[in-house]
Amino acid sequence: MEQRSTHHVYKLSFILFIFCLAIPSSSSFELQPSVADSTYLHLNYTAISDFRVLNRRTLIQCPDDNPYLRINVTDNADLSDDQFVTVNVSGVLVPSESDWVAMISPSYSNVTTCLESEAYYIQTGDTSTLPLLCHYPVKAKYVSSDPDYLSCKNTECQKYSNNGDCEVTTCIGSVSFHVVNIRTDIEFVFFTGGFSTPCILTRTDAPLKFSNPNSPLYGHLSSIDSTATSMRLTWISGDKEPQQVEYGDGKSQTSEVTTFSADDMCSSVVPSPAKDFGWHDPGYIHTAVMTGLQASTAFKYKYGSDAVGWSDEIEFRTPPAGGSDEVKFLVFGDMGKAPLDSSAEHYIQPGSISVIKAMTEEVESGNVDSIFHIGDISYATGFLVEWDFFLHLITPLASQVTYMTAIGNHERDYVDSGSWYAGPDSGGECGVPYETYFPMPTPAKDKPWYSIEQGSVHFTVISTEHDWTEQSEQYQWMKTDMGSVDRSKTPWLIFTGHRPMYSSLGADDQFLKVVEPLLLDNKVDLVLFGHVHNYERTCSVYNSECLAMPTKDGNGIDTYDNSNYTAPVQAIVGMAGFSLDKFSDDAPSWSLKRISEFGYVRAHATKDELNLEFVNSDTKDVDDSFIITKK
Repeated sequence: MEQRSTHHVYKLSFILFIFCLAIPSSSSFELQPSVADSTYLHLNYTAISDFRVLNRRTLIQCPDDNPYLRINVTDNADLSDDQFVTVNVSGVLVPSESDWVAMISPSYSNVTTCLESEAYYIQTGDTSTLPLLCHYPVKAKYVSSDPDYLSCKNTECQKYSNNGDCEVTTCIGSVSFHVVNIRTDIEFVFFTGGFSTPCILTRTDAPLKFSNPNSPLYGHLSSIDSTATSMRLTWISGDKEPQQVEYGDGKSQTSEVTTFSADDMCSSVVPSPAKDFGWHDPGYIHTAVMTGLQASTAFKYKYGSDAVGWSDEIEFRTPPAGGSDEVKFLVFGDMGKAPLDSSAEHYIQPGSISVIKAMTEEVESGNVDSIFHIGDISYATGFLVEWDFFLHLITPLASQVTYMTAIGNHERDYVDSGSWYAGPDSGGECGVPYETYFPMPTPAKDKPWYSIEQGSVHFTVISTEHDWTEQSEQYQWMKTDMGSVDRSKTPWLIFTGHRPMYSSLGADDQFLKVVEPLLLDNKVDLVLFGHVHNYERTCSVYNSECLAMPTKDGNGIDTYDNSNYTAPVQAIVGMAGFSLDKFSDDAPSWSLKRISEFGYVRAHATKDELNLEFVNSDTKDVDDSFIITKK
């Protein structure tokens, strides 16, 4: 006991020493103007939690003279594509609430300070003396999440006296990590000092490898046109050689293979997170188009090769062709992902798990033809390993029905990169990973706007993150696309993108002024946006005024009659994962329904009726519903 108490005092003294070192000196604020501006710009975007600024902490090896410390994995076998790993720390003399374990990948990452890279971190708000790691931890967990750790319930004797009594007793703790196949080796590192004043105690002796880093994984579908006779499949592998998708009755297509590198990421005065400490090798992205299909028909497929292995056989259903009688789809924005192991990660969207679970049940029921995810997709924001965890999360959905997307600020925006908004929200990704992982039927690279027809609906999908002013290419495309819709074929015109025109919490007035007249001119029925993290529905609104109000049908559901068209109905559907935005007490006159709960929108369009329901993902209740009719 005396030895453990002495060690505890020593540890506390050292943590105070580290804390003093971490306080910025006055010279930290004597920055070049461009760097100072960058610091101010990035601070509120990155300094969200202690873990998210981990790469900006001073790091010194703990002067710990404890010879008993060990960290190991319960099962040292090679890792599967998807599993939970138990990590044990042992030989601990005095358990502390500040003890934590990090998962590092790749294992050869430098878990020491990067003296030469100090300036790189300033653009993320860093004014401390040194960064913590040369490579960002994938995830981390406090050992106190083991309920028996701080009480030292699990012990082992490290030293016996000559008469057989235990002279030194140490403590054991265990934490569990969810690991998916990210292709590169991983290791676990034991720290103390918390996320704010960390130092390394010990690390695993050897890296853990994946049993098959070339596995074909995370297959997801997207439509290439409105015929629904072809479907694109995209998947990830560690192997650059072409693979195949086998489908239907013996059909096969060979994949095209691409990837991207840190050199493809954006940067500014100093390297962005995506270009430097947030970089992770994405492996190889395979795409293949399954042709010769029929609309609204179920098919089976598998993908891979004899060399790297094959996926399980999966059944998917093609969407209805444009011009057919009906379509059922789900729509939402701002979903992202959350850890399945309660660990700390770079960016966590707490509602995403319940939303994915509820939507998966919908898809498996057979009542979903397609999905539209309108911006803020994974929230990787320059920490590239997050894309793998996101793709793993959506696979149950996106492998079974077409998963269509729109680009958001957290995929595209970065200073001096050509994005319409200059914020640092993509962390330097600038749309490259997004467009590689989610190829849509767009005109060209970095022109992520497109239209597609399914059933009775024409969807116009724009990029709010690219120039939409009157003289822009995108504006002319919007005008041409919506002006050419055959309303006898697809009577419903839905306009969608990421940033809203109307929100109780504020929106871009210029965007409203420039683009809203196009909606009225082309008699757009419904406008769907994300970006604001809640659900809000308007009247038939134009120029911030209600031109028409819904009436109640026999079931008390708000019904808009577009037989005598006045203006679009607009809805924000950004409540699919990111921490929710609360509403103020005062509502604008055009705001009819406001809900701050996690969920998604379920839609069913026939020739005469467009029926939408906001589904609360926690309760599965329909918290709002409305109908647009056209006879």
